[in-house]
Formats: sequence, structure tokens, C-alpha cells
Amino acid sequence: MPFNFALMGLLSSGVSAMGQLQAGKAQQRAAQLNAFNIETERERSKAEARQRSNDRLEQYRSNMSANIAAFAASGRDIGTDRSVCAFLQRQKEIAASDTVRSDFMGQAAAAKLTAQAAATRSEGRAALTASRIGAFTSLASGIYRYNQIKTE
Repeated sequence: MPFNFALMGLLSSGVSAMGQLQAGKAQQRAAQLNAFNIETERERSKAEARQRSNDRLEQYRSNMSANIAAFAASGRDIGTDRSVCAFLQRQKEIAASDTVRSDFMGQAAAAKLTAQAAATRSEGRAALTASRIGAFTSLASGIYRYNQIKTE
């Protein structure tokens, strides 16, 4: 009779170990999916940053045309009037600064999301490793108990 209990305990340990392995694999798959989603978000974020930069350059071009037209309408020569040239140059510098800052922020966001995806993958690998260790421990414990009961 104790032999049956010992065998049941050993079988239960095996089932527990399989369950732990399956849970670890599921956690790793979920982590991989989350990492993929994070990387997709990174690509979307990079596209948005490019679009913001393009929008700012388009705004600069539009404003530049309007300013040149306004100066010309007021009779100021944009080629020789130093204050007009300085104004237009300053607008160009501001637009360039805005696009550089926008590009940098886009790169920073992409780097953050890349690191986040890597951390998520690492968590998945750690979960799988932990499940393997748990499964091994369950099996070893089951075998130990089986041998204890069997020898009694």
C-alpha cells in the first residue's frame, strides 16, 4: 500500500514539474510578444518624430514665404536690409534648433523603448529559467520522497 502512495507522489511531482515548465514557457512567450509590441511602439514613435520634424520645416518654409512677402509689400529689400536679413536668419536658426531638439527627443524615446524591450525579453528568459529550476526541484523532491517511502 505505501508503494502506491509513493508512486502517486512521484507522478504528482512529475505533473507539477511539467506544469512549471509550461508556465515558464508561457511567460517567456508573453514577454516576447510584449517586447515585439514595445518595438512596434518604438517604430511608431520614430515615425512620429520624423513627422514632427517635417511639420516644423514645412511651417518654417510657410512662415518664411509669408515674411518675405510682408517685407516686400512694405518696401523693404530682403537682400540689403540688414534687420530683415537678421530676422530671417534668426527664424532659420530657431527652426533648425526645433528640428534638432525634436529629433533628439525622438531618438531618446526610441532608446528608452529599445531598453524596455530588452528588459522584457530578459524577464521572459528569467521566468523560463526559474520554471526550469522549479521543475527540477519538484522532480528531485518527488524522487527523494519516493525513495524514502519505498524503503520504509
